[in-house]
Amino acid sequence: RRQRVWTGIDARLGWRLVSCGRAGARSGIRRIARADPEVFKLTIGAFLLVFPTLLFLQRKPMSIAFGGKWADGAIGFAGGILGGLAGLSGPLPILWASVRGWGKQQRRGVFQIFNFTILAAALLVQIGSGLVKPELIWLVACAFPGTLLGAWLGARLYHALSDRNFSDVVLVLLFLSGVALVWNGLAPR
Repeated sequence: RRQRVWTGIDARLGWRLVSCGRAGARSGIRRIARADPEVFKLTIGAFLLVFPTLLFLQRKPMSIAFGGKWADGAIGFAGGILGGLAGLSGPLPILWASVRGWGKQQRRGVFQIFNFTILAAALLVQIGSGLVKPELIWLVACAFPGTLLGAWLGARLYHALSDRNFSDVVLVLLFLSGVALVWNGLAPR
């Protein structure tokens, strides 16, 4: 029998990340107009090339308790900033979960709630602020079937993976996101 995502949620940790992430999302949304997209892509892309690679090569599982609740809140805040600025709420908290040594159930439970909350809040504020144009809504509608298919395939794959395999898949996907960001930032226009 498959275990549901709700069984892996740590409400205290989830609340800390989400509450700090919501504050960070407001900060990120305020920075949208001033952000340089090319610098942002290269900076976050380079980060996603280096840190997932280092964690992937670290074959011994990590479990660092440094900073405790304050560090968890700071990572939630930073993830919120990236979520509000560019819809990238997940990478920092996901990498932090690897450093903390959380298992796949705890990661999935907390970050589905975190990402949904931060991205939904950012989208609603951006729509209310007039930052979302009608053509973007059309693009989202076109991408939605692929999103559903990816979520369905991911859920099927998730149940087949061990903790270590799950961690490796997540790190590889983060690395590939970094490749895409750096490529997009360096590609000639």
